[in-house]
Order: sequence, then structure tokens, then C-alpha cells
Amino acid sequence: MQTTKNATEEKTVAVANRRRFISIGAATGLASAVPWAFAQDGYPKQPIRIVVPFAAGSGTDAVARITAQMLGEALRGSVIVDNKAGANGVIGAEAVAKAPPDGYTLFMTTNTTHSANPSLMKSLPYDPVKDFAPVSRMGNLPFMLVVNNDLPVKSVAELLAWGRAHPGKLTYASGNSTGIVSGATLSRMSGVPMLHVPYKSTPPAIADLIGGQVSMMVVDLAAGLATVRAGKMRAIAVTTQERTKLFPELPPLADTPELKGFDITSWNGVFAPAGTPRDIVLKLNKALSEMANGAAFRERVSKLGFDAFGSTPEELGAFTVSELAKWRKLIQAAGIQPE
Repeated sequence: MQTTKNATEEKTVAVANRRRFISIGAATGLASAVPWAFAQDGYPKQPIRIVVPFAAGSGTDAVARITAQMLGEALRGSVIVDNKAGANGVIGAEAVAKAPPDGYTLFMTTNTTHSANPSLMKSLPYDPVKDFAPVSRMGNLPFMLVVNNDLPVKSVAELLAWGRAHPGKLTYASGNSTGIVSGATLSRMSGVPMLHVPYKSTPPAIADLIGGQVSMMVVDLAAGLATVRAGKMRAIAVTTQERTKLFPELPPLADTPELKGFDITSWNGVFAPAGTPRDIVLKLNKALSEMANGAAFRERVSKLGFDAFGSTPEELGAFTVSELAKWRKLIQAAGIQPE
């Protein structure tokens, strides 16, 4: 009888210890091993991928990495950045358009894929309206005109005068549609011939500008500000009609008489594949728009030269349609033929 009683007591103690071990494990290592544990019964249950259609080191990439970190914290999940650069953003856009509409693939992009490409290219493997579900705008990327340090100019007026005095010598690099359209518009409005030198993305274009292979380029502040401040290239103007608070000492191109009315602004937004469930889009929108309108995000991206603000999905959708028409006019006015 005593042996049976001891065995029963030992079994009871063992069960209690096992339960205690499981409880301690769940409260420490086991819970922390799964970053989205708090969302076990809902979205997200696995890592979210943000596709960026430009190379690492570009302005959009820099903003996307801050977005990924803070979105992961907001959703208590894991968010990674996936760079799919090339073909003026087409490779990344097509990949997202064909991805499963389950909320685990997002697209952080700009006017390149969703405003300009339909007018720059004869055919596209995606439709910027039909193939995507708008989530939220994230802000604007002001662009600036920068020149090689060896070019003896410190203003737009001096640049145009130099170009007229040295016909056929000015070249401009581009790593995205804003660079393409801005350069062509600058040449058309001023009447100064400029040779376009396209690049796969912004970082190699900046490298060649610094090295003197090209004369100038229009680059977003997020990608070029640090290089300008380091004295490796010279900024002489912004492409927006008004000065930007992010670099207030730079005058607008429109201040130059020949360029009156010049106004080109790049924007940034997040999309999902068309067909993504509405409840997931709304959850993402809440997290992203609150982030973009919040002080913490704004402070971090302002150091990159990014002007942050959020929107509703409907606002981004309507904005995309209006921007398609705006960029069509800009591209036609610049005399750029679709390729």
C-alpha cells in the first residue's frame, strides 16, 4: 500500500513540474522565438515581404527599410525588404502583380512604375491600376539637380550658359523616371541640347557623376543628400515649384526665367496585389498611415530628405489615376517617345 501511495505522489509531482516547465518556456524563449506570436489567430502569421523596384542604396530603398522595421513592430510580426531592380521598375512591379493576394507581398514604389512607365514604354506586363490594391501613400521624394564638382557652375543660369557655350557637352544621368523626364524637360524648356545617359538605378549613376563620366543628374534628396553634404557633388536647384523645407537653401528650377512653370514631384506609396482581402488592406493601411503621419517615422525619414504623410486606400487609388494623366502630359511635353 505504501509503495502505491509513493508512486502516486511521484507521478503527481512529475506532472506539476512538467506543467511548470511549459509555463516558464512559454513566458520566455518559446514566445520570443516566434515574432508574430501575438497574431497566432490572425494576420500576419508569417513574414511580410516589401518589394522595392530599385537597388539597395536608392532613396525608396532607404525609406522602405525604415518602414519595414516600424511596420513589423506595429503588427508584431516580421517584415523584410526584397529589392527587385531593373527595367525602370518593371521587374519589381510585375513580380508583385503576379504574387498571391494574401497580404504577405507588398510593393513600395513611386511614380516611376505607377505614373510614368505607361507613357515611357510601348507595352507593360502589368497595369498600375487593375493589378494592384492601393494601401497608403507614404509621402513625397523631393528631387534636386546636382552637377559634377569640376563643372564650373553654381547656379542653373550658369549651367545653361555653360551648355550654350559648349554645345553637345552636357550629359545627364538617370536612375528612374523622374530623372528621365526632368532632364528631358530641362533640355526642352531651356533649348540647351543635353545627352541622356540612362542607368539601371540611382547609386551607379551617382558614382559616375562623381567620377566625371556625366555632367549632371536629377536625384532624390534621400539618395543624394549625404553625398552633397560630403562635398562630392554640387546641388544647384530643386525640381519642385516651391523650395523644400528639407533643403531650403536650394532654389526651384522654376526661378530661372527659361524654366518658369517647371514643377516635377516624385511620390511614394504602398500597394498590394489586386484581390488582397479588404480587411488585410485596412489593417495595413491603419499601421502604415499612422506611421507616416507620426512623429517618430517623420523624424527618421526627414534625415533622408523624405517628406512623409499617409492616406486612405481610396485616396491613393484616386491619386494614382490622376498622376497617370499628369505624367502622360509631362512626358509628351518633353518630347519623349515611348520605347
